[in-house]
Amino acid sequence: MIGPTRKIVIIGGGLSGLSAAFYIRKFYKEAGIKPDIVLLEKEKNLGGKIETLHRDGFVIEKGPDSFLAERAEMCELAKELELDHELVSTNPLAKKRYILQRDKLNPLPNGLVLGIPTELKPFLSSGLVSFGGKIRAMMDFILPPRRNDEDESLGELIERRLGSEVLENLTEPLLSGMYAGDIQKISLHATFPQFGQLEQQYGSLIRGMRTGRKNKKVQEGTTQSTFLTFRKGLQSLVHSLIYELHDVEQRTESNVVSIQAVGSPSIYEVELENGERLLADDVYITTPNFSAADLLRPHMEVTALEAVDYVSVANLVMAFNKKDIVNEYDGSGFFVPRKEGRNITACTWTSTKWPHTAPDDKVLLRCYVGRSGDEQNVQLPDEALTELVLKDLREIMGITAKPIFTEITRLEHSMPQYPIGHLDNITEFRKDLAASLPGVYVIGAGFNGIAMPDCIKQSKLIAESVAKQLMNEM
Repeated sequence: MIGPTRKIVIIGGGLSGLSAAFYIRKFYKEAGIKPDIVLLEKEKNLGGKIETLHRDGFVIEKGPDSFLAERAEMCELAKELELDHELVSTNPLAKKRYILQRDKLNPLPNGLVLGIPTELKPFLSSGLVSFGGKIRAMMDFILPPRRNDEDESLGELIERRLGSEVLENLTEPLLSGMYAGDIQKISLHATFPQFGQLEQQYGSLIRGMRTGRKNKKVQEGTTQSTFLTFRKGLQSLVHSLIYELHDVEQRTESNVVSIQAVGSPSIYEVELENGERLLADDVYITTPNFSAADLLRPHMEVTALEAVDYVSVANLVMAFNKKDIVNEYDGSGFFVPRKEGRNITACTWTSTKWPHTAPDDKVLLRCYVGRSGDEQNVQLPDEALTELVLKDLREIMGITAKPIFTEITRLEHSMPQYPIGHLDNITEFRKDLAASLPGVYVIGAGFNGIAMPDCIKQSKLIAESVAKQLMNEM
């Protein structure tokens, strides 16, 4: 039996906002509360950065293209939405990854995790690190561990344990593919806290990775794979959420300009740009940190939000006729270190990695532009940006053909950069928020993980926690 009604406003209609609405419905109802939800998105479409384009038999991701199979949150949500049968694994014949070094593509050694080898023989025989660099990396076995657990940058940890050559040749380009960040500034605790724990527990990153390495279970019904996606694209998840949330008022082109406390206990007035005002018992803010800071600044200190910079990136998806491509691609793509001085930071051989994304006689490539400290090319006109990318593809991969088409997506201020001390800062910020504005919550990529499963996990945990608290108060 459903008891009292509670009015909820969710600000932001990306994956965080949609999954928040999904789990608020679920947990509030289980707690005996009827949720009356309004979801507000300032853009024309819901889904945030997730956007799939179907064109001429191609499945093109304009935003993120996949997620880690070992992260259960995404698979669990897909199952709840009866979408898990659409999950597909990467091509098992495309496991190789490459790194550009001195204008040549070199395969990454097997068992490498951000430059940390879990298999010594492939690492020691790789040409990506010099003999001296390998000797320096092996010193990880004998160097004393840092005993305190204070946060540091991920770059500091890798360089301290494995040396600068591993950092520059392996870790930095791999990290750019995930965070588009400056490895010397990104928080260890907020990105890969397990590495610091391994150092303290085993006295060595390599020993810890080798000891703790286990086969990860993936979604039932798929082959062993590091990454998963949906057959018709990631937007399938967005569409399923929108359909499932049929009893949620979903508004697009609705920009929120302020939040005001108007009653006790914790009644809020959410003001829209058009002057409309909505009353809410609970307000969930799922926007980027800089937008959340604008809404919360009149009420409290927002330094922790302002400390998170956002990097702008672009991706160019190019389709070619297979007959015009000279070389065969036997992997998922390649990464480009900063010191190579290229325009692209990485390239995914999409139709090799995900065969369902292109017709059999076509090739689909996705090239990435922009990272922290190197964002200037993102804003170039389409023609100029395309020419820069084609120049790199010609010189790196020998592609001289003209693309059948090119899809350019600019994701401005889209990649949050967690500074050192980020998690502690956010923990304190949430405590202050609970004291200043009880019933207002923040969720999203700028807080506790940038990946899609991270956003889903935050939404689920906060919705469940709030529902339990409300039930205890009834």
